[in-house]
Amino acid sequence: MGRASGYLWLAGDHHVHTQYSGDGKYRVVDQVRQGRAHGLRWLVITDHGGATHAKLGVEKVHPDIVRAREEYPDTLVFQGLEWNVPAAEHATVFVHPGREEVAVLKEFETAYDGGVTGTTAVADAHKALALSGLGFLADALEDGRVEDALFLVNHPSRRGLDAPRDIRNWRDAQPHIAVGMEGAPGHQAAGLPASRGPGRYRGNYGANPGPGSYSPYPPESYRTFGGFDWMTATVGGLWDSMLAEGRPWWITVNSDSHDVLGDTSVRGPASDFAGDGRHADPVYGAEPNRTTGDHWPGQYSRTHVGAAAFSYQAVMDGLRAGRVWVDHGGLLSGLHARLRAGDRTAGLGGTLTVRRGEHVDLVVDVAPATAPNWTGTVPSLARVDVVQGDVTGTPGDPDCFRAPGTRVVRSFEVDGSAGTVRLTYPLGRLDRPVYVRLRGTDGNRGATGLHGAAVDPHGPAVDVRGDVDPWQDLWFYSNPIWVVPRS
Repeated sequence: MGRASGYLWLAGDHHVHTQYSGDGKYRVVDQVRQGRAHGLRWLVITDHGGATHAKLGVEKVHPDIVRAREEYPDTLVFQGLEWNVPAAEHATVFVHPGREEVAVLKEFETAYDGGVTGTTAVADAHKALALSGLGFLADALEDGRVEDALFLVNHPSRRGLDAPRDIRNWRDAQPHIAVGMEGAPGHQAAGLPASRGPGRYRGNYGANPGPGSYSPYPPESYRTFGGFDWMTATVGGLWDSMLAEGRPWWITVNSDSHDVLGDTSVRGPASDFAGDGRHADPVYGAEPNRTTGDHWPGQYSRTHVGAAAFSYQAVMDGLRAGRVWVDHGGLLSGLHARLRAGDRTAGLGGTLTVRRGEHVDLVVDVAPATAPNWTGTVPSLARVDVVQGDVTGTPGDPDCFRAPGTRVVRSFEVDGSAGTVRLTYPLGRLDRPVYVRLRGTDGNRGATGLHGAAVDPHGPAVDVRGDVDPWQDLWFYSNPIWVVPRS
């Protein structure tokens, strides 16, 4: 919505693979070009961590990234990697461009990647190594080797490896670096019927508990709901349990793009990934690919960051501050949400301090889509939900994944309204700290939330194997805003 909130809202993607990933295919410039064509202004190249990447790929990809920065000066291209977190899932790690960006990433990957160090199994010593890895990044900032670094957990519920205490420990160890997680994974087309696509689970979820999975997680945690991870999609679930503690922990979305559905390219002949650290450039002219569930960066999933300027640092600052809202399929063209008391306001990721008993309103300006998405249709926003929870402080159990005081408190039926719509929800005169966040949908699929109708009467539906068209099930989510009354 322009600078209505005082920020540039820049769409981006922090999880993109190239020919420098063993299961990737595209050149860096291919992904950047496609991202820019689909409206993105920033991307992170995150090829898989591992022995080959640590030895060859992390250095070899860098000149390609530099050339893409030069060819597309209106797009910010970060270098990062997809970290095999010891004893856990994957995560995006990326740094601010600079003289030592490659050296720091290479040292980090060599010493702390679970695949390189043989520490993927769940064990206390391996979990300690992950925390040491975050400490290494903090030291690199402190020493001035890089200007900034961020860590975001990828597909957190996919295999049940990331226990609640792991997430809290990462965040608490380095809150300046460990700032959030994918609210929705990539691979969103994977749930298309086999007649049109892969016929798998959306997001390539669908696993069952394994030897390292956190056993208290319920069976539904291994599925997506409206394309979103269980931790995010469950009102009163794990994400809300952290927000209710007052812990800043933000959500994003991205493509996890490896090999795009419908694309007509194949890997170049005579690729020697082990020897070269990359696949040969893709060759076009094959039959359209129907076996993968990926989109191009920005084609379906977009993370919108409120940045003070068009710069690498401003995007990283916006991510760290939680000035972020996310959508699928171009459902919105803009969102400006703030809590207001008198003439004072706080926006996404912020905290509004008020006098005890002072009246507070949530004011939301929603701009529905005005242009067709990739399918050629203009998405229609049907409903906006306000989720509110009490701030209760740190729980006694670090493995808590329930926030019983959180629920949907208001639903606004928008019904395809044209133009910016202003929605106002009065929180009233508050005598306790609370937070609010937003969620919205095109209304095509829905179900009662996992904690019952009193908590979430019309939430996202579980995604069924081989029976979900992602373009017919669109949602947006915002990060939270807190309000804290003082005497």
